[in-house]
Amino acid sequence: MTPPLAAGTAPTTFEGATNTIAVLLLLTEFAMLRASLSRSQVRLYAVQSFLVSVLAVIVAAARDLPELYALAVVSLLLKVVAVPWLIGRLLRDARVEIAGSGAIGVAAATLLSLALAGFGFFAVGSLDLRSRFLPPAALGLSVSVVLVAFVLMIVRRDVVSQAVGFYSLENGVSLASLVVAAGMPLIIEVAFLFDLLVAVVVFGVLMRVHHHRTASLSTESLTSLQG
Repeated sequence: MTPPLAAGTAPTTFEGATNTIAVLLLLTEFAMLRASLSRSQVRLYAVQSFLVSVLAVIVAAARDLPELYALAVVSLLLKVVAVPWLIGRLLRDARVEIAGSGAIGVAAATLLSLALAGFGFFAVGSLDLRSRFLPPAALGLSVSVVLVAFVLMIVRRDVVSQAVGFYSLENGVSLASLVVAAGMPLIIEVAFLFDLLVAVVVFGVLMRVHHHRTASLSTESLTSLQG
């Protein structure tokens, strides 16, 4: 059993790199929340997914888990190349560029996200989880990424923002799984990516059908479907 770290121990290179990438993931999540253009949200999602692939390589090298290199390649091809390309193609077909208006203002959404991100980070920190291979700050930041992604999905009234919020939520879960359970079998990690692929197909069909019927990607018109 790995002995717990003593209080005040200097962070290792692995912990420092992991925490830095976790902070960058959270910053890209906030940038997605503030982005007014759909294409900007998609580009930020690609950047965020690239950071997750880099983290997988770092964890693979630090913990001697060669299967994570394969996971990093699959994640790179799917989340950095395929998904942004598919959403970009849907946006070109729909000829829509501006993301839908939010249910609340950008400033209010940002303050709400900051509060939730802080709550998630300090709630995980209060658990005092310590291990030689577990960067506690990165784990807390992964919860913050998930909570901000929820805010993005809730406050934005367009299909693209909600899809990007869902995809980025999966990046937060990937961050947590890499820092907590990096030794999971590769087939389980690939199964998570398959779930993302299913979500991409579902959101893609939703975008096409919704735009075909309403000539818009805004979800406000969905209220007219109430009985």
